Amino acid sequence: MTLAIAIAGASGRMGRMLIEAVLATDDLHLAGALDIAASPSIGHDATEFLGQKSGVIIQSDLALALRDADVLIDFTRPEGTLEHLQACVKHQVKLIIGTTGFDEAGKVAIRAAAEKTSIVFAPNMSVGVNVTFKLIEMAAKILSHGYDIEIIEAHHRHKVDAPSGTALKMGEIVADALGRDLKQVAVYGREGVTGERDPSTIGFATIRGGDIVGDHTVLFAGTGERIEISHKSSSRAGYAQGSLRAARFLADKPTGLYDMQDVLGLK
Repeated sequence: MTLAIAIAGASGRMGRMLIEAVLATDDLHLAGALDIAASPSIGHDATEFLGQKSGVIIQSDLALALRDADVLIDFTRPEGTLEHLQACVKHQVKLIIGTTGFDEAGKVAIRAAAEKTSIVFAPNMSVGVNVTFKLIEMAAKILSHGYDIEIIEAHHRHKVDAPSGTALKMGEIVADALGRDLKQVAVYGREGVTGERDPSTIGFATIRGGDIVGDHTVLFAGTGERIEISHKSSSRAGYAQGSLRAARFLADKPTGLYDMQDVLGLK
């Protein structure tokens, strides 16, 4: 028996990458495709962009899109994802959330929904990025004294939130490893006469331009040396493959909130 997958934002770049990835598997099948009502793709076959027909029509109606699905994969916007979240609870559909930019109220809603269905919620679904998370945790613990820590991220011109969810997660991991509260030590911008760097801070630098898929570097700058741990994405394929691993992970889990560290057994 194959796992039935629905894709939110089905006509977007990530949505199409996910559809293509699902079609390439033997144990998953495309069961639903969802997009906003204003999308010109509504009413079209979800695989039309590949020059083939799947029989799955892109819908704006949540109930129709989720009717035959076991899992919804969502890389859209916070307001859309929160609406999808409630529909998933109602229809007992599991949920993979790759959307970033949630405020605290949104995160609370996700935690509450996870008491009624199972959810993988992660700022980055890439397997490589999640291995990088583990590496920076190890490095932060070892380099806890005498090293200044900066996080540099770059994304395409269309990304609407900054710093990226992945960069913020990196900051949280480093801060936790050092016994600090990121909200107290994060520096998100520098301009003018800032004075000397406070050694307890964790700095963020954001770059937006072109079609950069996603680059992240954590810099540990000491005296006479620096260590850089980087991950660079050249394609969204890594996010898609990680999402499919997350869907398989949820197959036997009725409820609960998980992240990619759980999926990959890195905790």
